[in-house]
Order: sequence, then structure tokens, then C-alpha cells
Amino acid sequence: MSGNLQSWVGRTRRVTDEMATPLVRRMAALTDRGGVAVARGAEVPNHWLCMLFDDAAPQAALGPDGHPVTGDFLPPVPLPRRMLGGRRLTYSTPPRVGDTLDRETMIAAITPKVGRSGALIFVTLRHSITRGNEVLAVEEQDIAYLEPKRNAPEPKAEKPAPAPVAAWRDAFVTDPVMLFRYSALQFNGHRIHYDADYARDGEGYPALVVNGGVTTLFLLEAALRRQPGAQVLQTASRTMNPLFCGRAATLCGTAPDARGNSILWAEDETGAMALRIEARIG
Repeated sequence: MSGNLQSWVGRTRRVTDEMATPLVRRMAALTDRGGVAVARGAEVPNHWLCMLFDDAAPQAALGPDGHPVTGDFLPPVPLPRRMLGGRRLTYSTPPRVGDTLDRETMIAAITPKVGRSGALIFVTLRHSITRGNEVLAVEEQDIAYLEPKRNAPEPKAEKPAPAPVAAWRDAFVTDPVMLFRYSALQFNGHRIHYDADYARDGEGYPALVVNGGVTTLFLLEAALRRQPGAQVLQTASRTMNPLFCGRAATLCGTAPDARGNSILWAEDETGAMALRIEARIG
């Protein structure tokens, strides 16, 4: 099967979207950012590009997990569970309210592996976001497909890898409304983030799974609160363990070095690192 999947490498898709005023207003509400300018032409935080370019697949094209079925643009990976493994982003120019933006996506690689939970396949996507001929951001995204797992996949009790020395730590409290609003903003139908019955009975999780994008967003927002007026310039993130809705979590970060580089991470209730981001902010 992996040989057949390799024929999908190199496929491309182009999507057009708009940094519309209602989206900016809703993201500001989600992140508790008061005073964000929503007038046409106002600059928008770079990392808020994450709310654009949804799949918007027809209802008839959705699988039982709420995701679009594979085999249209994404390859027909024969594994049912899906999650974001990691991503690398470089921002060049901030988007503006009212911008019409294009994202061209290419399937860059398909990599079978064997992990702790069994067989998995990584699909790497490369996105280029442009405004006319101007490149605003380039992203590589690793999507992990996993075997079915019916029993609650609690993180294994392993000794956490040594974390950097935190210059700051914020409690991170998630609830179903937060996860629902983020999924609605992205038009993300993945049921593990808002349908608790499905998360438990369909995929074996103990509770709703916190979107990796939610954790990333709030980590970056926490860092930016400590650097007023700055923008996120570059990130490289890796998902290590899931966070579950309603459970205690902590957002942490190191002090930025002279170039604006810092390490940001989220810890679960056991102190284990769930998400790690190498960020440059300036």
C-alpha cells in the first residue's frame, strides 16, 4: 500500500480565502485580546493565519470522525485515526484585515513508521500563503495517521524529558466551549474536539482532546503578552502527548535570547511535556 501512496507525492491544491473582519473579531474574542483593530487594512497577528483555508468539504464527503475522507486531495491512508504531529512555519509579512490570500499546498512526503501505538503513516504537506505575488508565510505540516485504539490512550507514565528552565508559567484551563469555538472558527469537523461521546466510544480517549492548534495559539499568545508589539516570525512545533479538556495544564516559556528565540511548551497534569515550540518573536 505504501508504494501506491507514494504516487500522491507532488500533488498540489490551491485555496483562496479572505482575512475577513468577522474572523478577526472572533479570534480576538477567543484569545481575550481587547482593542484589536478590525478596520480594513489593519495588520493582523501573523499566527492568526491559522484560522484560514479550511477544507469546507461537503457533508457527504465527511468520514465518521468528522474529517473529510481521504482519497480526494489527501492520499487514501488505510489508518483511521488522525492527528497533527508537528509543523514548521516562517512568516514574512503580516496579513491585513480584508486581504484576499491564496494558499498552495503540495503533498511533500509520505512516510510509513512504527511507533509505540503500532503502525503509523506521516503525510507532510507544504503550504505557501501569498497575497498577490507577495509571500506571507511558508509552512510544513506533518499529519500522523494511526491504527484504531479502543481503550483510553492515556499517556504512558514515562519520566518526562528534561525541560528548559521556565522564565514564566501560566495555568492553562480548557473547557468544551473554548474547543468548540476554535473548531467553529476553523470549520474543523474533527469530532474528538467537541463530541465527548465520540471521543470516548469512537476513538477510546478519556475526554475531549484539546486541539494542537488551540495549545499552539495560547502558547504564542502567552509569549506575546510578554513582548508587547511583537509578532511571531518563526515556529517549529512538535506534538508529544495529547492534552485532555478540563484537566490541569501549564503553558511555559524561556526568556528570549538576543535574536528573539525562545522555547515554549505545554505540560499536562503530570508535568509531562505535551507540545514543544521553538519560536522566534520580534
